[in-house]
Amino acid sequence: MTDPTSPTDLAADPPSPAAPPLLDRLAEEWNAWLCTVRPDGAPHVTPVWFVFRDDTWWIGTDGNSVKVRNIERFPRVSLTLEDGRFPVVAEGDAIPHRSPFPEAIRAAFAAKYDGWDASVPYRPDGGRVLLEVPVRRWLLTGTAQ
Repeated sequence: MTDPTSPTDLAADPPSPAAPPLLDRLAEEWNAWLCTVRPDGAPHVTPVWFVFRDDTWWIGTDGNSVKVRNIERFPRVSLTLEDGRFPVVAEGDAIPHRSPFPEAIRAAFAAKYDGWDASVPYRPDGGRVLLEVPVRRWLLTGTAQ
């Protein structure tokens, strides 16, 4: 058995082109589930708000969150939409960004989430992190197998 916390040298599959029905869902659905890897190798799954642009998921989160700490240690993640009838699952390597955030991404969050500014801290003592997750591989794009 391989160690899930160790990076592998597996070649990344090229991303599948996202078809219009999938792009529509990614634009409209509010929540995705992000799975990161804890230090002991256990999965950590949490719902997140996201925007999807140019084959990349963008996720705004608290800078002190478990997901950010996990990603800083091991960046490989999975993302899935909530609807299990038409599953969407992607994999990638997350890149955490601290401010300043790209204005186009901030505007996309504001447009999708009723004016929400992804750069504003949720808690007075916390900063914000923007996770950039380019799709390395689509596992499912809306059809159960």
